[in-house]
Amino acid sequence: MCLLTLAWKVHPRWQLLMAGNRDEFHARPTAPLAVWPAAEGAVRAGRDLRSGGTWAGISATGRMAVVTNVRDPRAAQTGPSRGALVASFLRDAAPAGRYADWLAGHARTASAEAPDARAYAPFNLLLADTDSCEFLGNHPVQRQTLAAGIHGLSNGPLDAPWPKTLRLNAALQTWLDSGSNALEPLWQALADTTRADDATLPDTGIGLERERWLSSAFIRSAEYGTRASTIIALDAQGSGFIMERRFDPDGACIGESRLAVGSD
Repeated sequence: MCLLTLAWKVHPRWQLLMAGNRDEFHARPTAPLAVWPAAEGAVRAGRDLRSGGTWAGISATGRMAVVTNVRDPRAAQTGPSRGALVASFLRDAAPAGRYADWLAGHARTASAEAPDARAYAPFNLLLADTDSCEFLGNHPVQRQTLAAGIHGLSNGPLDAPWPKTLRLNAALQTWLDSGSNALEPLWQALADTTRADDATLPDTGIGLERERWLSSAFIRSAEYGTRASTIIALDAQGSGFIMERRFDPDGACIGESRLAVGSD
């Protein structure tokens, strides 16, 4: 993912509600949202067919994970695919807090699969189960258990006040205040192409023109842009759903999928 907003323990039904966009090169082969084979844990997610991982997904038991990269042209972009971090957590059974501590090098789990966060290019990772929602970043390594409320994340620090993150957070707050269960306002917020004023742009070292181009929630271009929008909703028992809308280089929707877990 490159942008997301998340409501944790503030909705009357959904303990976790996440809405986000995946921006990627259109040429990168990708499989749409689907249930992965049982041998791979029956993960519900899209799939990066180049590396085998994913950017966001849920498990059959109501766990959730989502990853973004960290925008820093000075940082090494080597190491295993960051999408493996999401898939490995969704296949595991360790509590989210313990798993995040293990990744950060603070604790050990019984899992032989859990990777080492320091081996990866810069990332932000959110891991959730029915008990907690955990943040882990590796640039530098940092851990945080999320408090109840709305949180935003893009390609910088957790809750950094980037304009598109603030706009998406505000859209989620408006949706929560409305009391409606209709998801269309969230889809519309993810499709927002409004670019930020120069004075409000972050300086991540990529130059003003690229900061402008990447400042909207939805990015459209022939080579790189928003490939998918995702909404995840899970209740306190781990029941809920994941939905995905997919887009072509013109920004046209070319498919939509929904998968449920638990009693949803």
